[in-house]
Amino acid sequence: MPILPEPIQKLINALSRLPGIGPKSASRLAFYLLTAPDEVSGSLAEALEGLKTATGTCRECANITLSGQEVCEICASSERDARLVCVVEEPLDVLAIERTGGFSGKYAVLHGVLSPIDGVGPEDLRIEPLLMRVRSGVVKEVILATNPSMEGDATALYLQRQLVPLGVRVTRLARGLPVGGDLEYTDQNTLLRALAGRSEL
Repeated sequence: MPILPEPIQKLINALSRLPGIGPKSASRLAFYLLTAPDEVSGSLAEALEGLKTATGTCRECANITLSGQEVCEICASSERDARLVCVVEEPLDVLAIERTGGFSGKYAVLHGVLSPIDGVGPEDLRIEPLLMRVRSGVVKEVILATNPSMEGDATALYLQRQLVPLGVRVTRLARGLPVGGDLEYTDQNTLLRALAGRSEL
């Protein structure tokens, strides 16, 4: 079996550690970068370096922001409703909700979910800053928008138990049938939740 030069093998190993990229995809990417114009690999290297040095975390919601910027644009905006806080697992979830254009409140990013198997407990997530915001008396409703997974549901349940005694309204994103979906192809759990969450016409 031919041995690759160390720089290529190191790049393949590094790319393989990224989510969704296996050894074959990593090899293809590495060889593409090897033969691509210098500007392609140069701009990639520059972007990767800036990813760590030019970004930071918002002190209010824990979303990603520019380094040196204490609060993100959403938290700094006077047009956002501070009484409404949407709790999400990751910064990517903020982007997904913002794309809808239907949410005018602020966020709390947990940076993960409770997962005892992986050793992730409440102290590993950004839960305490959320509770402090609620205790301040400004927040009136907290929307739990964790993913509909076992870990997401467990995290939402834990947060509900922490938040309800603080006198804030706690809601969960609705679940049900996708638009354009057929009942015959819908899984049992989704159909059960759609039935349980039915609404008036």
